[in-house]
Amino acid sequence: MDLSEIPVMALAIPSALIAIGWVANTWIRVKHGYPLENSWGKAVYPKNDQAVERVKLLTQENAELRAELGSVKDRLANVERIVTDGGYALGSEIDALRERSLENLKDKEVN
Repeated sequence: MDLSEIPVMALAIPSALIAIGWVANTWIRVKHGYPLENSWGKAVYPKNDQAVERVKLLTQENAELRAELGSVKDRLANVERIVTDGGYALGSEIDALRERSLENLKDKEVN
C-alpha cells in the first residue's frame, strides 16, 4: 500500500460506514412502520393499502377505548362518592329507597 492511498482510504471507509448505517436505519424504520424523512426532515409516510387499513383500525380502536375510558371514569366517580360519603348520608339514601319501595308495593296492593 502506497502512502498516497491512505488519505483516500481515510475518507472512503467512514463514507462507506455512514452509507451502510443510513441504509440500515431506513430499512429498520420501514420494517417497523415508522415514517421516513425527506431531505427537509419532514415525515413521509408510505402509501399502501395495508398502512391505510392499519390507520383506520387504530382510529376505530382509539375511539372505542376513549368511550370505555369515559365509562370507567363515571363508575370511578360513583365509587369515590360512595366511599367518601358519610355513613349518615348513605343510610338516609337507603331509607329513602326503602320508603319508595314500600309505597310502590302499597300502590300495587290497592290497585
